[in-house]
Amino acid sequence: MHAIELTPEHPVATLASFAERAETNGLDAVFASHHYNNRDQFMALSAMAERTDDVSLGPGIANPYETHPVTLASRVATLDEMSGGRAVFGIGPGDKSTLTNLGFDHDDALRRVLEAFATARRLWDGERVDHDGTFEAVDAGLNYEVGEVPVYVGAQGPHMTKMAAKHADGALYNGAHPKDLAWAREQVEEMADERPDEYGAFDLAAYASVSVAEDEGAAREAARPPVAFVAAGSPPPVLDRHGIDRDAASDIGEAISAGEFSDAFERVTGPMLDAFCIAGTPETVAERTAALEEHADSVVFASPLGPDIETAIDLLGAAIDRRSR
Repeated sequence: MHAIELTPEHPVATLASFAERAETNGLDAVFASHHYNNRDQFMALSAMAERTDDVSLGPGIANPYETHPVTLASRVATLDEMSGGRAVFGIGPGDKSTLTNLGFDHDDALRRVLEAFATARRLWDGERVDHDGTFEAVDAGLNYEVGEVPVYVGAQGPHMTKMAAKHADGALYNGAHPKDLAWAREQVEEMADERPDEYGAFDLAAYASVSVAEDEGAAREAARPPVAFVAAGSPPPVLDRHGIDRDAASDIGEAISAGEFSDAFERVTGPMLDAFCIAGTPETVAERTAALEEHADSVVFASPLGPDIETAIDLLGAAIDRRSR
């Protein structure tokens, strides 16, 4: 799978146009990210479904804190119905910096994510569900039929990655560097014997922030915002793997939580850009993508994509076309 992530910082109609362009360029899936201060991801995905015919569509990711997991399961099922069976359920704990603004923390993150998608699967199978864990559901059910929806867990740390490898259809692994994907592959392989056979093959997808343009400097400058969020949300072992100062990453997270985005983006360093984003010319992006695919089964080209998104989608599509020949 080669896919892209679109951030609903743009109008919904524009996002739908981008998704249509992605399909035209031969991409397999389009994910919509979620932060409360952007437009609603499911409304954006609904518009994308109306403008496309073949690409898979899904949240990348939705979190089970802001929305009750039963309601979240119904939203994904509705998207699947609207798109003619093309939904993918991307679920994860969510971004720490923006969830803090809403009074949520990441308590029991792994357990909550697992319980949320396990409940969703039961609901999609037509069961009525009683659940008393990180959330409560009493005789909950959906009043309509749902097809099979693949579940991809947003992961970065060892525990979430291993849980995904055991229980989910795939992982959207938050990494843009071969070091990270090589490490993620090790976690997946450790769980191979514990994964039930009926789940089938596991898809380790590199969810890699990408910024591509003919001008390398412009591509790297456009990468600052997403790299700020990745650096702020990365666990200490990931920061240490790339020699990133923990305090510097923490300062970025504090600036984001305070709404001081310009300050946060300015604090992004060159090593952070190299560790957490593939940024540069089409040739650079093609080389870095090939390096990721030595460890990953799929690649999701995540935001920002580039200083001009339409051009970036075309450049990525051309790169994929060249690699497939």
